[in-house]
Amino acid sequence: MFLNTILGWFSMDMGIDLGTCNTLVCVRNEGIVLNEPSVVAVRKGTNIVLNNGEAVGLVAREMLGKTPGSISAIRPMKDGVISDFEITEAMLGYFIRKVHGRGGLVRPRVVIAVPSGITAVERRAVIDSAERAGARKVFLVDEPMAAGIGAGLPITEPTASMIIDIGGGTTEVAIMSLADISSCESVRIGGDDMDEAIINHLKRTYNLLIGEPRAERVKMQLGSAAPLEEEMTMEIAGRDTISGLPRKIVITSEEIREALKEPISGIIEAVTKTLEKAEPELAADLIENGMHLCGGGSLLRGMDKVLSNATGLTVHRVEEPLTCVARGTSVYLENLEIWKDTMDHNGYGWE
Repeated sequence: MFLNTILGWFSMDMGIDLGTCNTLVCVRNEGIVLNEPSVVAVRKGTNIVLNNGEAVGLVAREMLGKTPGSISAIRPMKDGVISDFEITEAMLGYFIRKVHGRGGLVRPRVVIAVPSGITAVERRAVIDSAERAGARKVFLVDEPMAAGIGAGLPITEPTASMIIDIGGGTTEVAIMSLADISSCESVRIGGDDMDEAIINHLKRTYNLLIGEPRAERVKMQLGSAAPLEEEMTMEIAGRDTISGLPRKIVITSEEIREALKEPISGIIEAVTKTLEKAEPELAADLIENGMHLCGGGSLLRGMDKVLSNATGLTVHRVEEPLTCVARGTSVYLENLEIWKDTMDHNGYGWE
């Protein structure tokens, strides 16, 4: 214990929101210091990261869908979990070095937020990757808990706090009370599935093929979960699947809303299932407290409205919804001695 305290004085401990789309890193007492895409560019058929291991994050995202045959731009996180162990390790190592290089003599302790629904094997994989990437000690915290703390919800009090975190690969829905999760659902539906639904719609309806970055742009500009006061149109370019030639078309917000119905229905189902499992007293609290929406998917127009219509509860979008999980890991960092026994980590419960 004394040694850990001494080491803590010299290490730059960090919290990581290891997301499917973006990775955010915060440093104890400094807040968020890094926010980059979870993308790595490697030589095709190898795990060799380009540019001497520097083609990670923003640099690699620019290459998505535009690489020549000799290069692959890879997103090593899928559905909120590690899909490529070695590439994730390289990505984490790059981010840790980039942050830790600013100071700190000792390898850092790291708090990582993970989806509540992942398996013990998947949790172990995250711990191993972070250790190999340079962490001295690794602590895992469930994303809904981190999001609730980062959003400033009273999760330690004897009242219901409900969070809906719509990320790139997963949606986390949880009701929390007395510093623990009372009922939750973790579904592997998120922003990526919305992008995929748009790609499939354009391919099926117009024989037009577009990439993920362009589909995300369509979602952000035209996407909605509920009818808009003023519907919009947008010109989109891609490759004709029949002629193989480039082509442009005009699409409408109404058809994109229709294309997004399936993933949105999956999110609504997860929310209603969580409410059905809630203790009666906690369910009663939610009439007054409402639900809190965060994550990139919470920015979809009308998402709060469709969730409120489906449940009859008030839906609040939290301040800075993209960063509340990372901010929550920062709070855990500042209170590690208090929280550590509630978290999975190397040295507790694994050996």
